Amino acid sequence: MKIGIVGLPNVGKSTLFNSITKAGAECANYPFCTIEPNVGVVGVPDKRLDELAKMYNPQKVTHAVIEFVDIAGLVKGASKGEGLGNKFLSHIRETDSICEVVRCFENSNIVHVDGNIDPIRDIETINLELIFSDIETVDKRLEKAKKNLKADKKYQEEIDLLEKIKLNLENGTPARAVNFTEEEQELVKQMFLLTTKPILYIANVSEEQLENVDQDEMVKKVKEYAAKENAEVIPLCIKIEEELSGLEDQDKQEMLEALGLEESRIR
Repeated sequence: MKIGIVGLPNVGKSTLFNSITKAGAECANYPFCTIEPNVGVVGVPDKRLDELAKMYNPQKVTHAVIEFVDIAGLVKGASKGEGLGNKFLSHIRETDSICEVVRCFENSNIVHVDGNIDPIRDIETINLELIFSDIETVDKRLEKAKKNLKADKKYQEEIDLLEKIKLNLENGTPARAVNFTEEEQELVKQMFLLTTKPILYIANVSEEQLENVDQDEMVKKVKEYAAKENAEVIPLCIKIEEELSGLEDQDKQEMLEALGLEESRIR
């Protein structure tokens, strides 16, 4: 599985990437990091597999792996090529799912690309760029399907589906939030739309916000937004997670106890 980490600039994407991939990960950093993504491959811990290995003592034990792709920050207008947007959108297209990092913390030392903190605006900036890109893809397929309809009436089914998707996209609804029949779902899979990819939102909060994170107003807004598309939200203090990822077990436990936390949210 390949997961793309996306978000606006300076929201914590690369810090999250480092938090995950430092745990024994094989990580390759590409040149020109503002253009090319960072890629890390992480083994998935599985206690069941470990127990089976003890029982049968095989010559080799292979854990499942996840490939994380740290994609450089998207900006408004990316679907039209702003900020090398077409390049970044192509990187997202190659992933199986999306992890969108949303900044929910205030810090005057870290400049926000839009000047102030507004998680819903940030989410909509990213998601609208993905929607605009999908509308372009749908328009091209519609044009082709209408031409083919003259020779084969079977393309009417595809045209109806494409028009249904386009209507929802134009209303700001990502394809993953649209109800499709089983037959429609098979056709949608073949379109490789960006907004059909499963999405997980990471609400990046400060250490202070962690104390009562479920009641935090910004986190609640992100959860309300995500619920509309049946997506999950994980509140994280990514800065703390990065610090924890570089510690030995004993030091990590001491830090968790000092912070009043039971465990790291990233294992």
